[in-house]
Order: sequence, then structure tokens, then C-alpha cells
Amino acid sequence: MEEKDFDYDYYTLTDEEGNENEYELIGSVEMNDKKYYALIPMGEESESEFLEYVILESQTEANGEEILVTIDNDEEYDDVADYFDDVFANEIDHDAENKK
Repeated sequence: MEEKDFDYDYYTLTDEEGNENEYELIGSVEMNDKKYYALIPMGEESESEFLEYVILESQTEANGEEILVTIDNDEEYDDVADYFDDVFANEIDHDAENKK
């Protein structure tokens, strides 16, 4: 499993209704020969104390262009979500320890 960190990578994603939204990449991982991205929406303040993010799978179209799609398989989604939850929980714990 290869983890890759990005500093301030932004994506403009178009939803099924044609609306464009800005997202910041907060992590990526390769699992089972697939690549997944965790992104947070830009410009939305959350009242929750928990980090709310979306997980998308990278796929390559016939023309070679990379697209990001939702994960349809619940078990696959849960596995990837568990991975990111663990990574982000460790980062939050580490940040809290450094502030003491």
C-alpha cells in the first residue's frame, strides 16, 4: 500500500447535475491496484468537530484522462474509509501532542 501526501492540491469537480465545486486534496492511497483520494470541500465551514471529507476512486478513461468517481461497492468504500480514518486520527493525535 503506497501512501502519497500532497500539499495544497485543489480539484474542481463537476457533480451529476453539472455543478462545479472546489475541493482540497488531503490524502491519497493505493490499495488493491486502485488509487483513492480523500478531499474536503473548499469554503464550507463545518460545525462538527470531526473532519468531513469525501473519498473518490481514480479511473482512467479510454483517452487516458484521469477521472474521479464515487465508490459503488460498500465493502470497498468501508475499507478505504477505515484507512483514511486511521491516518487522519493519528495526525490529529500527533498534532495535539505537539501543542502541549
